[in-house]
Amino acid sequence: MVVNAFVPAADYTGAPTWLPSGFGFFDNLSIAWNESGLGLGLANSLLYATVSAGLAVFSAALAGFAVVVMPTRRPTVWFWLIYLGTLLPLQIFLAPLFKAYVGAKVYDTSLGMILIYSAICVPFAFFIVRNFLTTLPPEITEAAQLDGAGWARLFFRIHFPLIKSSLFAAFIFQFTWVWNDLLFGITLTTSPDRRPVMAALAEISAGFSSLGPPVVLAAAIVASLPTVVLFLACQRFFVSSLRAVG
Repeated sequence: MVVNAFVPAADYTGAPTWLPSGFGFFDNLSIAWNESGLGLGLANSLLYATVSAGLAVFSAALAGFAVVVMPTRRPTVWFWLIYLGTLLPLQIFLAPLFKAYVGAKVYDTSLGMILIYSAICVPFAFFIVRNFLTTLPPEITEAAQLDGAGWARLFFRIHFPLIKSSLFAAFIFQFTWVWNDLLFGITLTTSPDRRPVMAALAEISAGFSSLGPPVVLAAAIVASLPTVVLFLACQRFFVSSLRAVG
């Protein structure tokens, strides 16, 4: 992938090689950038992934706190009710979601994309945060309540800092999922200034024969960089939270 992305599009022959025949990476990227609006796709995906993952993780933290820490009736039922969202195939949402979005006039809007991504990301983020909360000793809650702490203070001042690593792990998972999504990107958007990066990359791939494989591969490398950078930057929190959940 990397070798062929550096081959100038005009020089690509399709013959197997371990070394590029030139340095055409930036020329290939420029073609992809101009032909498909890759820059807009990157900006849109950054917005969708950051805001949606953040909202989903915060909602999951509130739900996990309610199910594990607060005296909620039938917490197991609530857990499965929320977690059920990860077990349903996403394709079953498309038809009713499309009709609802058109009726609510949020089809092909940034708000519509953020709403669906936030909702889809909550169940798995809840699973991570809820499991991490179960590892915290209940004495922490009891001691804080003896000191007069209410539920809001318990959440924001005590539990929220303690579950920070699980929140980072959930955010990485959900950011990556939103960034890599193609299904909702091509179903709920049509405008180049609203579609995410994977939809833009799909358009480049549709012009595979005319643009050339090096152009497509150069765009794919750039599209994959943000998730790699995020994982490397938050790796310490990611590993520590998964150990605790496991």
